[in-house]
Amino acid sequence: MLLLGSAVARPAKVHSQAFVPTVGFLSSRSPEESQRLVAAFLKGLNDKGFVEGKNVVIEYRWAQGRYDQLPALAAELINRPVSVIFAAGGPPSALAAKAATSTIPIVFSAANDPVRLGLVASLARPGGNVTGMGGTFTTGLAMKGLQFVTELVPKATVFAFLLNPFNPTAALVIPEAREAEQQLGVKVELLSASTEGELEASFATLKGLNARGLVVYADPFFDSRRDMIVALSARYSVPAIYGWRDYVASGGLMSYGSSLVSSYERAATYVSRILAGERPADLPVQQPAVFELVINLKTAKTLGLTVPPLLLAEANEVIE
Repeated sequence: MLLLGSAVARPAKVHSQAFVPTVGFLSSRSPEESQRLVAAFLKGLNDKGFVEGKNVVIEYRWAQGRYDQLPALAAELINRPVSVIFAAGGPPSALAAKAATSTIPIVFSAANDPVRLGLVASLARPGGNVTGMGGTFTTGLAMKGLQFVTELVPKATVFAFLLNPFNPTAALVIPEAREAEQQLGVKVELLSASTEGELEASFATLKGLNARGLVVYADPFFDSRRDMIVALSARYSVPAIYGWRDYVASGGLMSYGSSLVSSYERAATYVSRILAGERPADLPVQQPAVFELVINLKTAKTLGLTVPPLLLAEANEVIE
């Protein structure tokens, strides 16, 4: 009777343990500068009933701007194994995750032109195991950013775009830069950097190029060196516009782009739906819903700039 009771009791104990899924959080960025975004992602999960440490486990992997680390980090998550991968930090992490698995669902945080990148078959019908949020500082927004800078320094005729050549979407900006030269009647110099040394060198060349304004293209490596880039902009007294509000909050002059907080929160909704049984192939890629222009008046004053009233009126947020 004791043996029989033991045999009956064991299965009951096993069935009482509910399965707790694991989400792989693969980011090309750094944890220190991503805290606000992680909080947004967790909020998105919580809103759908998934609470970290309670009914979902999250495994974090950070490349800290070193894209060559992403394949190994993706492999670690797959071997964990995980139920779904959230590819944060744009195309580098999304492409690394897609290359690592064709079966585990993947949701990317934000990717410019995901069809051209080969992440999805189409925006409406992604197909395969990948879906997510659409472009952030996309083609068109970079042009808009340059227009904002020209409003701050209207007499300038030379500007620069700072790109990371290892970001797959950087090539999208080159034809836009050439279009800007024609439409705005200015000259645009293209600068590239993928290391801290190259960042230093790029800023050092601005004076020799006579560039009076800078557009910093959104890139996870740049985000991971945000404080350094803002400090370089101040050292060389160059009016710069960035893709994200965080740069402006750290002392940068201005930013224009979609809301990353909104993107991460909405991506978490997709992760939740996949955990609940839906397929990535059936979830269309979502386009950005919120765009924000943020201006730091204190930095503008330091640079000796007067922000035009119309530009101030257009801003979603003004930091004084």
